Amino acid sequence: MRYIINNEEFEFITILEDEMNATLFKHFKGKMYKIVLIAKSADDLNDIVVYQKQYDDYGYFTRKASEFFSDVDKVKYPDVLQLKRFMIVK
Repeated sequence: MRYIINNEEFEFITILEDEMNATLFKHFKGKMYKIVLIAKSADDLNDIVVYQKQYDDYGYFTRKASEFFSDVDKVKYPDVLQLKRFMIVK
């Protein structure tokens, strides 16, 4: 999937596209996730990322795409080296 938000382009494979080869994303706190799909909010039509934990119970979460693909808040987390909230793991 090719996804563009705030003039930034992200290229990744979702679980729905290819479960075995879905792209891993590392949260800035260290845990791993995979995107299931990007949906539209029924309330405002904004993009919502549906993603799955890759640990414990493999539960599902949602987050606004603008948050999922955002930079780490360096004021709140000044010691974090990772630049993005979720970074693609190569």
